[in-house]
Amino acid sequence: MNIQIAHDARPQVKALLAAAALSILLWYVPYAWVLSYPFQLFVTFIHEGGHALAAVLTGNSVRSLSVALDTSGLTETLTPQGSRLSQMLIASAGYLTATGFGALLLWLVRKRVKARAVLVGSAAIVLGLTIVFGFLVPLTSLSFSPFTVVSGLIISLGLLAAARYAPPRVRNFLVSFLAMQCVLNSLFNLRDLFVLSLNPNAQTDAGNMQALTGIPSIFWALFWVAVSFVILTLALRAYAVSKDKPAQPDLPFEDSPLEV
Repeated sequence: MNIQIAHDARPQVKALLAAAALSILLWYVPYAWVLSYPFQLFVTFIHEGGHALAAVLTGNSVRSLSVALDTSGLTETLTPQGSRLSQMLIASAGYLTATGFGALLLWLVRKRVKARAVLVGSAAIVLGLTIVFGFLVPLTSLSFSPFTVVSGLIISLGLLAAARYAPPRVRNFLVSFLAMQCVLNSLFNLRDLFVLSLNPNAQTDAGNMQALTGIPSIFWALFWVAVSFVILTLALRAYAVSKDKPAQPDLPFEDSPLEV
C-alpha cells in the first residue's frame, strides 16, 4: 500500500525525524547517553505508572513505585490470590502504557496541541506518580526510594521550567524528542525483554505472565511487541491524513505569536 504523508504534516515529520536521529545518536556516541538519561528515567516512570494505574483501575492497591539509578523500575501491588485477570492486566500494562504514551505524544504532535500544555501535562503525571505512589503510599512502611522521589521531582520541575521559560521552538522540539524517547525506549526495552525471556529464571513482566498463565514468557514478549507495533502503526498513519487547517511550515506545533 502506497501511503503518502499529508503536506500539512511534513513539518511535524521533519521534527520527529530529527528527534529520532538525535535519540539514536545519544545511544551510540560514547558518554552521550548522559544527555538522554533523564528521558530514560521519564520513560521508566511512565512504564511503572502503567502498572500502578492498572492496579487501581482493577480495584487493587499499590504498595510502592520505585525507579532505580540504572533506569530500571519496580511497582509492588497488592492483589487477591484469585484475581488472575487483574494480575495479567497489571503485568501487561507497563510496556503497553509506555508505547501508548509515546503514540499519544505523536498524535498530539500531529494535532498541533501546544507544546507548553503537553510539557505541563507530562510534568503533572510524573509529579503525581512520584508524590502518591513513590512517597505517600510507601511512606507508611518506610519502603520508599529516595532516588525515586528526587528524580521524579527533578524531572517534573525540568519539564515545568521548559514549559515556562524555553522558547517556542525548543518546547516544540522537546515534545517531539519526548515522543521519540518513549517510542524508541519502549521498543528497545521490548527487545531486551525478548532476550531475557530466553532465560526461564529471569524476573520480568513476561515471567510474571508465564507464572500466571503457564504460557512461556517468550510468547508474551512477542505478543507485547506485536501490540506495540499495532499501536505505533495507527499513530504514524495519522500523518498520512490531510487536515483542513493550514500548516505552519517552521514549527511542529502551532504556537500563538502572542504567546510568551
